[in-house]
Amino acid sequence: MKKVLVIGAALSGISVSKLLNKKGYDVILTDMKPVKELYELEGLGIQVYDGGHPDFLKDFEYDFIVKNPGIPYHVPFVKYFVDKQVPIYNEIEVALWFGKNLTVGAVTGTNGKTTTTTLLGELLKRKRANAETAGNIGRPLCDLVYEDETEEKDIAMEIAAFQLVACPRFKPVVSVCMNLSPDHLDYFKELEKYYQAKMLVYKNQDEKDWFLRNIDDEEVMKHAQNVPCKVVDFSLQKDADLCIKDGKVMLWDVELFEVSDCHLPGKHNLQNCMVAACMAYRMGVSLEDIKMGITEFKGVEHRIEYVETIDTVRYYNDSKGTNTDATITALKAFGQPVILIAGGYDKKTGFEELRPYLDRISLMIVYGETKLQLKRLMPSAIVCDTLNDAVEIAVSKAQKNDIVLFSPVCASWDQFKNFEERGDLFKQLVRSYL
Repeated sequence: MKKVLVIGAALSGISVSKLLNKKGYDVILTDMKPVKELYELEGLGIQVYDGGHPDFLKDFEYDFIVKNPGIPYHVPFVKYFVDKQVPIYNEIEVALWFGKNLTVGAVTGTNGKTTTTTLLGELLKRKRANAETAGNIGRPLCDLVYEDETEEKDIAMEIAAFQLVACPRFKPVVSVCMNLSPDHLDYFKELEKYYQAKMLVYKNQDEKDWFLRNIDDEEVMKHAQNVPCKVVDFSLQKDADLCIKDGKVMLWDVELFEVSDCHLPGKHNLQNCMVAACMAYRMGVSLEDIKMGITEFKGVEHRIEYVETIDTVRYYNDSKGTNTDATITALKAFGQPVILIAGGYDKKTGFEELRPYLDRISLMIVYGETKLQLKRLMPSAIVCDTLNDAVEIAVSKAQKNDIVLFSPVCASWDQFKNFEERGDLFKQLVRSYL
């Protein structure tokens, strides 16, 4: 019997452990935190070691490791197996070994992934009701395979760089790298390694598959070379395979939808819609369903999400704005300077890229681990400790017809479990002033 060590429980770790156990593998699961599914998993015959990674787990010989993508390779317990050259995969890779009837559309890039993937998922459901959103959002892919590995399904998949590096056989029918900008240097240490990891999305594609290439992005054009599949170039600004002509989004000579059908704020969201529509077209969604899906799409929670208007002041939640590029995109979505709330966990990427856009900020309120760094960027910024304090200050300082934008420029991990928890608190705090 093949022996597997799963490092990191969370949703994906639980899911892959159950699938491998079902397939006859001897599975050991370990996590630094308590595993609440402990008794269920042990009842299936899975060995669980929580509250830390015991050293004796290094004494076994494993056929391979399955690692949670969020755990860096340089963590000592993981690095031990890296040095021993034990193969390390992730939950997505394992799911695709067994789920032979899954057709995947893959979305990667620094920003825009979640909106594009969510919309693609909605469009695919119009073709086939059992379509799913998986990967970095939605359900773990192993859950779908565990339930029925023979069922034909279309999958809209958001896949991050640190997931791609552990998916050596990943092969979507259509893929895209939305854009490239500095991010996750706490994980990759070198920017070039992060960019190269993104390009793995098309590594195994062939002449029947499509890769959508953003010709407006210099880094994408620099890195997306010698692509082994059909390349579909797209642009918001230039003539391309996928572009805007006379108020219509055209894929070659095929009209996908009219620009006026997209109701989300900002040009970046029009680009997200263009890409999702093109991917859906490649995956067999009808033009009628694409147009209707674009028209009805209301956006993604925590991404420039309208919250409330209080005394003529509009509040927007962009908790998913975890880097400078995302926050710049949010700032550009509005036609007036905004009151910006920012701060959080330091990913070591710096904030200098925000400097040319400071004129789009009427007042900055900063909190959390990076508050003093952001204060140095904009000396007039008001410094406080928590998001609660920041919202209270924003409400007191906002004047008639102002916009308050919560776009942190940072990850959430200094004070929150994830960006969703952070965004939910922001919305709750705003609504407490109604």
